Amino acid sequence: MSRITEKEYDSLTKQVSPNSPVVSDCIRAFLVGGAVCAFGQGLLNFYLWLGMDKEPAKSLVSVTLILITAMLTAAHLYDNYARFAGAGSLVPITGFANAVASPAVEFKSEGWILGIGANMFKIAGPVIVYGTVASVVYGVIYWITTLF
Repeated sequence: MSRITEKEYDSLTKQVSPNSPVVSDCIRAFLVGGAVCAFGQGLLNFYLWLGMDKEPAKSLVSVTLILITAMLTAAHLYDNYARFAGAGSLVPITGFANAVASPAVEFKSEGWILGIGANMFKIAGPVIVYGTVASVVYGVIYWITTLF
């Protein structure tokens, strides 16, 4: 059994990997991500129109976007949306909601504890941990720089 070199491996992967249409992908991601944000703004305006105070209305927008994303994930529709939207589907709240809901849907057959509970944060957990650590580090750096 012969082993291929790194150069041969790179050549093989370039042959079988399709080129990504970067410009159209970026435009689509921008438009879809912007549409999600515009939808969120529309929800905020609707909740304000209903007479809600601004702070609870903003919270309800987040909850509504999370609920819609979780429902689309559970119905196996979010994957098609994400395939089309690309990076536009990663608008923080919807992308994060999908990252939590997706493993929960995938492992529900294994039960509440060992299935959903144990696997729900498999994808989102590292984001929470490293996001929190990074924010603390950046906060300390900011605090130190403001002292001088």
